[in-house]
Order: sequence, then structure tokens, then C-alpha cells
Amino acid sequence: MRDSPAVDNRRAYLLALSAVLCWSTVASAFKLSLRYLTPLQLVSVASLVSTLLLALVVAKSRNWALLRSAWRRHWYWYLLLGFCNPFLYYLVLFNAYHLLPAQQVLPLNYTWGILLALLSVPVLKQRLRPQDLLAAMLCYGGVLVIATGGSLVNLQFEQPLGIALALFSTLIWCCYWLLNTRIGGSAPVNLLLGFLCGLPWLGLALVVQGSWQSPPLAGWLGAVYVGLFEMGIAFLLWQAALLACDNTARISNLIYLSPPLSLLLIALLVGEQIQKATIVGLVLIMLGVAIQNGALRRLLRLRPRGV
Repeated sequence: MRDSPAVDNRRAYLLALSAVLCWSTVASAFKLSLRYLTPLQLVSVASLVSTLLLALVVAKSRNWALLRSAWRRHWYWYLLLGFCNPFLYYLVLFNAYHLLPAQQVLPLNYTWGILLALLSVPVLKQRLRPQDLLAAMLCYGGVLVIATGGSLVNLQFEQPLGIALALFSTLIWCCYWLLNTRIGGSAPVNLLLGFLCGLPWLGLALVVQGSWQSPPLAGWLGAVYVGLFEMGIAFLLWQAALLACDNTARISNLIYLSPPLSLLLIALLVGEQIQKATIVGLVLIMLGVAIQNGALRRLLRLRPRGV
């Protein structure tokens, strides 16, 4: 008879790897979709698709009563969450992808975990650890390398607006998760209510923008893919993986596979030539994230003695 925890862990790893594969494709999907859609069109169609998917998930789990009670208790928070995500976060992020090569926005987006640790000090009254400061210096050193294209002496930023938007998107994402800590409860329910509250903001933005020019089929397919896999399926797979495993740290470490896979797909699918500055900056950022999460310390602890 097989050990049930081992079976659960094996399933958790498969689910987590599936989520990582989904996330590894989205930077390429963003960039390819923006060839046919405006950032506002992409976030609007993708958000609608994701909302429908989340509604199916909530319906399948028969959580409509939980949805109603959550809305009655925290409706004002959901209105704010919906403004943050999907409306403002993805609108800012997609504009960054519109202005910058995908290989630059991708690593910049990974600095949100460091920023979240820094913001948790004044907002959640958490203690700032020395490893958080070291991680922040490494991450934002990597940001500087990417933003200047490796020209640290001259400090000439190739596309300052795009860099500013990419970094601003990490601030929005951090605010979104800090707001989530005030609510608690079911993650799919919270995400669905947030998206339902975000759709009116997107509808208003479309009205203000004016006429809608229907994109070609490739644009529609790209938006549907982003809505399904970036905003929906990947999140659900990752949540299921964390619930199925008995060691969340090991599962969480799999996220470090996503950036190199993403760069490979960006080179193959989007056709971007990966710059040395991008690789150096990404290594610095991921090293900072690993230090902040304690992954590097756990790796060194597993190292054989005498090595």
C-alpha cells in the first residue's frame, strides 16, 4: 500500500509544475497579444474570460452562499480590490509590456515580493530583517542593470516610462495582497468578487476611450488565453498544489523555474534576442527573492559537509 502523503506530494508537485508552465508562457502571450490589441482591450477581454471561469469554479464547489455572505461583510473592500485587480494592475502592466521588450518587464515584475516585505513593515507592523534589506539591494540593483541596459556608469535609462510602469505595477500588486489580508476567506470567492467589481471600471474606461475596433482572430485568441491561464487556471493550480502538499517551502521553490523558461519562450516565440543585461539583472533579482524567502538558506543547509 502506498503512503498517502507521498501520493499527495507527488500530485502537489505536478499541480505546481503545471502552474509554473502556465506562468512561463504568459509574458510571451502578453507581448504577442499586444500586437493586435490595445492594453485596455486585452485586459477587458481577458478579465471577462477569467470572471466566467471563476464563476464556474465557484458554482461547481457550490459556494454561492459563501459568495453572498462575503459580499455582505466586505463589499467596500471588494470594490477597492476590483479597482486594483484586474483594472489598474493589468492596465499598467500591459502598458509596460507595450512599451518595453517582454524580457525587461518579466524580471521587473518579480520584485513585487521584495516590495511587499518592505511595505509590510509600516502597514502590518512586521519587523524588517537584515535579509530583507540585503534582498532589496540585490533586487533593485538588478532593476538598475535592466533599466540602463547594463550602462551603470552613464545611468541612461532606455525607456523610463516603461520601467516606471513596470515598477508601479508591483506596487499595485502589493497593495492588492495587503488588502486581501484584511478579508481572508476563500481565495476563489475573493478573486471572483474582485473581478466582478473590476469589470465596471473596465467598461467605463472603454466608454471613455471611444470606438472599439474589433481585433483579428489572433488577438481574440491571445486575450482568451491570458484570461484563462494567467488570471485563472494558473492561480487555481497553484492554490491546489499548496493545499495538497505537506511542505509549502519546497513547492514554492518551483517558482524559480518560471523566469528562465519565460526567457526561453520569449526568445523562441516573440523573437527577442535576450540581452546580457537582462540575464544579469534577472539573476540578481531572483537571488534577492531567494534570500528574502529563505530558499538560499535552506539550500545551503542541505549541502553535504565539507563541500
